[in-house]
Amino acid sequence: MAAGPTLILATAALTIIVAPLALGLARLASARTPNAVPAATAPSWRLTAASTALYVLAFNLTFFIQELFLVLPKALTPGLRPTLYHNNHSWEGTNPLAALFQGTGALATLSLGLFCLWLLRRPQQRSGSTRLWLFWMAYCGCFMALPQVVVGALSPGSDVGMAMACLQLGAGARLGAGLLALVLMPLLAWQLRQPALEIADSPASIGSPGARTRFVFRAVTLPAVLASALVIPFRIPRELLEVVLVPLLVILPGIPWIQAAAWRLRGVAASGAPAAWPLAYPFAAVMALLVFFQLVLRSGIRFY
Repeated sequence: MAAGPTLILATAALTIIVAPLALGLARLASARTPNAVPAATAPSWRLTAASTALYVLAFNLTFFIQELFLVLPKALTPGLRPTLYHNNHSWEGTNPLAALFQGTGALATLSLGLFCLWLLRRPQQRSGSTRLWLFWMAYCGCFMALPQVVVGALSPGSDVGMAMACLQLGAGARLGAGLLALVLMPLLAWQLRQPALEIADSPASIGSPGARTRFVFRAVTLPAVLASALVIPFRIPRELLEVVLVPLLVILPGIPWIQAAAWRLRGVAASGAPAAWPLAYPFAAVMALLVFFQLVLRSGIRFY
């Protein structure tokens, strides 16, 4: 195997598996010290359910935005006739710019994610549901885009890989882009720890390392795992690998970092979010989006 792909895979194993695991083990070691603070009561199941529904919405809307911004540049390019679907896009015709525009979807979702993160970090009063919604939009935007850069560095036939080839990036430039993406993912996950903890309804919910660990598990980690199964109906029919692998690639580079590192963050102010999280609106929105995807977008919308 060439040195470049080997370095990327080794760095991915370090940043996605080894480092979060080591940080989590450090939390277990600190919990056994005499100064460990008893954990507060974990958040209610309603927060987990609301977070799961909002993740499903954020994931599917972000994926739709990605495909939309893969289609729009092609629709404006002579010789290309694209069609947008609920889980993909296609096009007819040829143009040298088509390969370049395979990277515009990831660029759009990364921009969206960074914008939502910027909104979250601003000192402004928002409801708990709004904060949680922005959190998942920021997460999905960043972590749907950056893994594609890593894949693009390894596979010239992937979307971002085709864009890199069109830009005539050499092996060294592709390697650098892949490594940069692998470095950025933990940094962005660390930036998302504070917004995740600020969702708490009271300081006691996040007042100790153990409380912060449990809160993030109930509010972020468990909802992400549950939602990854619930997004499958939005993606079918499609190849089984695409249906299952893409949701996993979104949660694996970021959720372990947020979970493993939450205990280290001190001095976070709880937002006072409601203990009784509303569920009717998020789940109604999920069902409405599923109906729109499968009844309207599944047959395809032609942009010509």
